[in-house]
Amino acid sequence: MQALVKYGRRNGDVEVRDVAEPTLPPDRVLIEVKAAGVCGSDLHMWREHQSWAIKEPLILGHEFCGVVAQVGDAVSGFQVGERVACETAAEVCGQCVYCLSGNYNLCPHRLGYGALADGAFTRYVVARPQILHRIPDNVPFEHAALTEPICVAYNALVEKTLMKPGDLVVIQGPGPIGIMALQIVRLRGAGTIVVLGTDVDTHRLEVAAELGAHYTLNVQREDAAKLIQGLGDGFGADLVVDCTGVSRALKQSMELVRPNGRITKIGWGPQPLDFSLDPLVGKAVTLQGSFSHTYPTWERVLTLLATGQVNLEPVIGGVYPLAEWEEAFTKMEEGASVKSVLRLSD
Repeated sequence: MQALVKYGRRNGDVEVRDVAEPTLPPDRVLIEVKAAGVCGSDLHMWREHQSWAIKEPLILGHEFCGVVAQVGDAVSGFQVGERVACETAAEVCGQCVYCLSGNYNLCPHRLGYGALADGAFTRYVVARPQILHRIPDNVPFEHAALTEPICVAYNALVEKTLMKPGDLVVIQGPGPIGIMALQIVRLRGAGTIVVLGTDVDTHRLEVAAELGAHYTLNVQREDAAKLIQGLGDGFGADLVVDCTGVSRALKQSMELVRPNGRITKIGWGPQPLDFSLDPLVGKAVTLQGSFSHTYPTWERVLTLLATGQVNLEPVIGGVYPLAEWEEAFTKMEEGASVKSVLRLSD
């Protein structure tokens, strides 16, 4: 079968290669991948800009869904032909305090698809039945493939972050996670939503406005602090959500947040900090990190998709066959599309 493989540690060391089909252990399920979303992390690995551990060579892709192609002899509860979406925790130990408490996303032995385990930009993927979720009948594969990034935003902004209806919320970065964060805070009752971007984000800021952002702003051309100071009581944002991973965004978030406010950091980035964190102390601000997601979040997000409460129509900029992966990646890199989806089988 063909797969999109990162084979080296230089910019551009990614290509389509023939790989062996996986074998199915008795306690696993074989998924025929139908659609897979391209994540910003896939772009980072394409360009060798990632700041997390990966194996090499590596099949990319971790946002995916498909149909059950085969069920291991020791597995019950799934049948061939069922439509399923799959979480990213390919392997966990099942024995540490995090696994035993339901927080397996934080298992120190976790192997994530498309990072430390081969991913989904291919035809077949082996999965643990514990991380599979049935897709509602009215949710197409191209939408179900994006369950994962919505879950990232949901975990960060529902499970992890204190937020109240009426809050002034600033979202830094209108990439895929930022756009999903926008939809989640809108559902949570944010009073005013501001989305910040840069020159490359012209189209993505338009999508943000379409999906409910009250203000969108290019920080390379406009003063974000001036805008925020003119909203509400002038003390700043109740919540700033960093979806960029760029270190200077954290510095900006400390400027924009109000005293006793909150900053939730979702974006990854390798850049070192070259500024003081004292504003966190002086403002008594809570800085919250968030990573991945767990089973209940997936069930809730699939319900949001089925009931039309998360809108993916303006988010998906194109659906591409595997052979056109480079165009799919480039459209996202250039900002022409919020999200590209690869179609892996018919």
